[in-house]
Amino acid sequence: MSRVDLHIHTKFSDDGEFSPEEIIRQCEACGMEWIAVTDHNCVRGVAEALKAAVKVRVIRGVELDCVYRGQNFHLLGYGIDVNREEFAAVEQDILQQERRAAEEKIRLFRQAAGIVVDADEILAGADNGVVTGEQIAEHVLKRGDADRYEILAPYLPGGEKSDMPNVRFYWDFFAKGKPAYVEISYLSLPDAAALIHSAGGAAVLAHPGQNLGGDDELLDQITEEKIDGIEVFSSYHSREQALHYMEAAEQKGLFVTCGSDFHGKNKPNIVLGGHNALWSDERLTSELKKCSLWKLPVL
Repeated sequence: MSRVDLHIHTKFSDDGEFSPEEIIRQCEACGMEWIAVTDHNCVRGVAEALKAAVKVRVIRGVELDCVYRGQNFHLLGYGIDVNREEFAAVEQDILQQERRAAEEKIRLFRQAAGIVVDADEILAGADNGVVTGEQIAEHVLKRGDADRYEILAPYLPGGEKSDMPNVRFYWDFFAKGKPAYVEISYLSLPDAAALIHSAGGAAVLAHPGQNLGGDDELLDQITEEKIDGIEVFSSYHSREQALHYMEAAEQKGLFVTCGSDFHGKNKPNIVLGGHNALWSDERLTSELKKCSLWKLPVL
């Protein structure tokens, strides 16, 4: 396990499990040295993580949902000023859209899967009125009659997608292009990068192997949009993908980052520091010297 992890989610992400303080305690217990708290479209957990940190060094971060050429991507922002009002505005805008989309997600899932679900029960358990695909997955897969439905078999114990059933359920039903997807208006990728830069940070393309689908032409276009780095080492990347994106970063003059994308229960096979980096921790931390992260106060 690596002692460097620059992609960690807390409960301030709607699909995260642990509080920032709990994350810090876990990181310190397993000897982590450098981490970044990168919640979805939210920076409110960073201050709590900084306050709780004693042994681990915390980089201020965020993971912004964004759109580029009709596809959804995630852009990590590192070393940002989390007090910028723009981040709060982004969070509130997406929160309001997600609240409006909640019942439609449930309706579309019912229609696609042919499974009757209790909308009132799901909405009652929704945090801030936001219904996630993972929440619907947990509700459906824990039903006593779940094994009656062939469509659920891959996510149940022993099924081919049972290693991370909730998030794989989300990817299959609620991601863009899937039957229960509800459109949310996100920042464009160039605008997300501009926001990160205006807040003094560095913009990094998150887990490209998960979002790009091997489209190197699109990767070339994205790297021309004033991003600073690529998350080369990720829990989602094979060795071959890591080598591929490392080469791309070197060719484009971008720095390399590593991140597990730790969430807790929704991604149970992802552990802190579990990004399968091909580099040593010493080389990973030395890479930070290539960007402003090293110079910014992190504690």
